[in-house]
Amino acid sequence: MKKLNWFIITGFFSGLLPKAPGTFGTIVGCVIAYIVILFFPNPNLTIMLLAILFSIIGIKLINEYEKNGGIHDDKRIVIDEIAGVLITIGLLGNLKDDTFIKIFLAFISFRLFDIWKPSIIGKIDKNAKGGLGVMGDDILAGIFGGIFAGILYIGYLKIKTL
Repeated sequence: MKKLNWFIITGFFSGLLPKAPGTFGTIVGCVIAYIVILFFPNPNLTIMLLAILFSIIGIKLINEYEKNGGIHDDKRIVIDEIAGVLITIGLLGNLKDDTFIKIFLAFISFRLFDIWKPSIIGKIDKNAKGGLGVMGDDILAGIFGGIFAGILYIGYLKIKTL
């Protein structure tokens, strides 16, 4: 596999770390989101577009990797975590307000759904093949994580106003 492709699907080599590669890939996604929040006028749209871009690139490069003998859902591949957490963050409303709280809630919520894999997320993880199988469960975990993080954020706001 080309080095650039490997660099991309391993989340800028974060997936090569010996412990918890998915967690480190998620952290990379959070850092990317934070940079976008700092420097772009409409961060939610930009983050969602990046999530789509990472998803499309991920599916293509993972298909190529597996076609050339790579392991399906190789733990070193974390582009799926990056795309998933970007979706979670992108769903959280105005990211210029309570930025760190929202990124933290997104991180926790996404990891919860990515590890737990309830319902359809687990079915996609077990049954779908190729790049869509690798990316699909994390895309859904990102959506579910975004909804859950939004609920947690509303709870945070209620507690904050007490």
